[in-house]
Amino acid sequence: MPKMKTHSASKKRFKKTGGGEVKRAKAYRRHLLTKKTRKNKRALRKRAYVNCADLANIKALLPYS
Repeated sequence: MPKMKTHSASKKRFKKTGGGEVKRAKAYRRHLLTKKTRKNKRALRKRAYVNCADLANIKALLPYS
């Protein structure tokens, strides 16, 4: 069988951890930052994980990671 292709957009956005979880970046950190509080912007820096409801779909897009 031929190799499966990795989804290019997904490989730029997600990374797998050693425990099998998938890390992702948080949204709302790109622009319009002046109206957001310092506390809010600091919280957006922290890592986030893909929800368990979406995990199977994301893992299918990243077959070799």
